[in-house]
Amino acid sequence: MKSYRKEIWFDVPGRRGFINITQQVSECLRESGIQEGLCLVNAMHITASVFINDDESGLHNDFERWLEQLAPHEPLSLYQHNLTGEDNGDAHLKRTLMGREVIVAITEGRLDFGPWEQIFYGEFDGRRRKRVLVKIIGSA
Repeated sequence: MKSYRKEIWFDVPGRRGFINITQQVSECLRESGIQEGLCLVNAMHITASVFINDDESGLHNDFERWLEQLAPHEPLSLYQHNLTGEDNGDAHLKRTLMGREVIVAITEGRLDFGPWEQIFYGEFDGRRRKRVLVKIIGSA
């Protein structure tokens, strides 16, 4: 069994954003040489997410609106977490809703997706450098 690990770094200039990272993860798979196995993609920050869905701008706008309805950024006083001097209480909740990580099967050296599936990094408290872990295990 082989193992591969790489961190992918991001600079998201705004507070929130969605980035399609499918190509970066596919490149990691190519670098690994693994043909059969599993690929874990994990947001390494507690105010960010990794999820699988369609790469469609209307859907991403729907996510943004839905998340803001469920966990609005303001008023900051809405969250006890913000009493610590932070202003990202909402980002922690948004991350919980969108998920921490995904696992994708690897078949014949490819990410084994269903129709329209893509991997996304979701940022809910950006404006600083963040990273995603790609961990691949399997056989060559």
